[in-house]
Amino acid sequence: MAKKYYLSLLLTNDKKINLCLDESIAPLSVNQFINLVKKNYYDGTIFHRVIENFMIQTGGYKFTDDGLDSLGEEVPAIKGEFKSNGVENNLKHELGVISMARTAVKDSATSQFFICVNTCPWLDGEYAAFGKTTDEESNKVVLEISKMPTCRPHPAFSDFPVETIGIKTIELLKEE
Repeated sequence: MAKKYYLSLLLTNDKKINLCLDESIAPLSVNQFINLVKKNYYDGTIFHRVIENFMIQTGGYKFTDDGLDSLGEEVPAIKGEFKSNGVENNLKHELGVISMARTAVKDSATSQFFICVNTCPWLDGEYAAFGKTTDEESNKVVLEISKMPTCRPHPAFSDFPVETIGIKTIELLKEE
């Protein structure tokens, strides 16, 4: 039987984003995410892509004494769980929906994820949505992050937040 996982992302600004992940929608994505959470993989990751009226993205980078470190190479890629890749996934990309980030290759999702801050129908059927926020306060936090000023510090990064915001830790609150 498919499980639901309730989590809380504790951010560096001491705010929280509460999520419910649903295995019945995208089991590979949920299991990948939960396995990484249990390994504390996301602790210290930063939001590296923030686009107002679209989404906020994290799970791929941490700041260290040596600068910005890229993550994810050691995480195996999973099959993209969305319609254009032969998988039924009816969760619509709208405010508060969490989805796996990927390259142009449909089966390239590893650790990066994004949370929508608006209705994004062009993502439906093309990206693996696998859960959503559980409360209005979480939606407010997501929207607040999306409105942060951004810059382009390097050709590989656009929409990089001027002020660093990240994940302190992710707490797995319950499974059912």
